[in-house]
Amino acid sequence: MIETRNLTKRYGDLIAVNNINLSLGEGDVFGFIGPNGSGKTTTMRMIATLLSPDYGEAYVCGKSIYTHPEEIRRLVGFMPDFFGVYDDMTVLEYLEFFASAYRIKGPQRRKVCEEKLELVDMTFKRDAMVNQLSRGQTQRIGLARVLLHEPQVLLLDEPASGLDPRARIEIRNLLKRLGELKKTVIVSSHILPELADVCTRVGMIEKGNLIVDDNVDEVMKKARQRILLYVGVSENTEKAAALLESHDLVSDIEIQNNVMLVTLQNDVKDYTFLPSLLINEGFKLNLFREEEINLETAFMELTKGLVQ
Repeated sequence: MIETRNLTKRYGDLIAVNNINLSLGEGDVFGFIGPNGSGKTTTMRMIATLLSPDYGEAYVCGKSIYTHPEEIRRLVGFMPDFFGVYDDMTVLEYLEFFASAYRIKGPQRRKVCEEKLELVDMTFKRDAMVNQLSRGQTQRIGLARVLLHEPQVLLLDEPASGLDPRARIEIRNLLKRLGELKKTVIVSSHILPELADVCTRVGMIEKGNLIVDDNVDEVMKKARQRILLYVGVSENTEKAAALLESHDLVSDIEIQNNVMLVTLQNDVKDYTFLPSLLINEGFKLNLFREEEINLETAFMELTKGLVQ
């Protein structure tokens, strides 16, 4: 559905996007992660044919951005971070205006608008003025707008930017629904832990370079070289720590608030030996859990914080 080959964009001496190679299929929800100025928006604009690359190629549904830009625009729904609305329109009128621009005519136009309002859970605001909506409601109406012409590909630039926690959850649920509808979605965001719940793939871009491109589970594995365990025993914590520290598969142990922080050696994945060892030596476990790693932690581990 989306393929880029060495996609590159320069502004003078600044390389905004450097040889980006992507391949996304039907139903892929691709989380595009990176700091401001890393090249996310530039990449999405080139795919949407709103910006011409200096080098490389991109295809949307098999069509080249060079030879079939108008056809690609019919296949793509692009939602920028911030967009204007018309002050003198109701929500329904706003959607019908854009539906007419997409050449959706007659009774079908109203039907399509009502369906999209229902999809984004905004039917209750159909007669409200668009300039009176909250930031979260405006984002949902913006998403309904880009869905009017049933695009196969969605490019969503920071759809959760500036939203309160409830509105972010609502946007996340919408993204899940879009994946279920077999849309191919690229979504950029700074709200990293929430992307892990909705994305099938993750890309991390830094200073115009795509440094990570893999499914979410594999990205987590790359970020985790060593497993950290929180282990607690009912008594004699120091003695238990000395026992574990002597094991070949344990790299380091630290005691914090009577809890052992046990770091395993590189690439050790099976830690079932630890509770067995403690129990066999007469210790009673009251805590045993692995440190959770989320997308935010993975981002910090796999990137260097470089910006343009």
